[in-house]
Amino acid sequence: MIQLQHLTKHYPDTVAVDDFSLTIDAGELMVLLGASGCGKTTTLKIINRLVEPTGGDVLINGRSHTSYSPVELRRSIGYVFQGIGLFPHMTVAENIGIVPRLIGWPRERRTDRVTELLHLFHMEPETFRNRRPSELSGGQQQRVGVARALATEPSIMLMDEPFGALDPLTRVKLQEEYQSIRRQLGITTIFVTHDMTEALLLGDRIAVMDAGGLVQAGTPRELLTAPANDYVRRLMDTPKSQAEKLDRLMQSS
Repeated sequence: MIQLQHLTKHYPDTVAVDDFSLTIDAGELMVLLGASGCGKTTTLKIINRLVEPTGGDVLINGRSHTSYSPVELRRSIGYVFQGIGLFPHMTVAENIGIVPRLIGWPRERRTDRVTELLHLFHMEPETFRNRRPSELSGGQQQRVGVARALATEPSIMLMDEPFGALDPLTRVKLQEEYQSIRRQLGITTIFVTHDMTEALLLGDRIAVMDAGGLVQAGTPRELLTAPANDYVRRLMDTPKSQAEKLDRLMQSS
């Protein structure tokens, strides 16, 4: 589905992405994991041409992403940003339907798609359709943000720490909802996080990044049992250490 081939992005004072290559299979959820500043978000932005690479290429179904116009490409790939970014002056229905409207979907089709997505995210359409973002909880706003990214029925989703600002219970609920939806629809997902537990629980595979480059890619089990180097080992030790501490707490009680 997606091949990242020797991607590089240089800025005057830094190298954000450094000879990064990775293949993401159709229907897979690939996590990009690493510390802040390691190149995760820049890699996402390169895929849909919000940022142009200094070198390398992105192939989508064997076709270079540069063969698409940037607008065409961005409208065909769902993107969930940090901080959601809903338009505060628009209703929930208008936010979800903004891209379908821009690409010329008729009103009836847009209305039906908004209704379908609200049901998919367990938000009663008659209750939520005409609300403004300020009238929603954080979890509801995030649901609308993901629904907006899914509005044009993309086969690819890019998600940049989409649940990081939510409380733990809401975060787990939305993780479960998205997992169910993307498996049901067969959506290929690239998911950025710096949370090791989230990466291990969500990812079919995880690509660990450091200083703009790929350190190791593998299943959660592979990274936990056979880390490629000390950096990956330290990352994986964090959730294991937390689990051990919780176990001791349970045993002491």
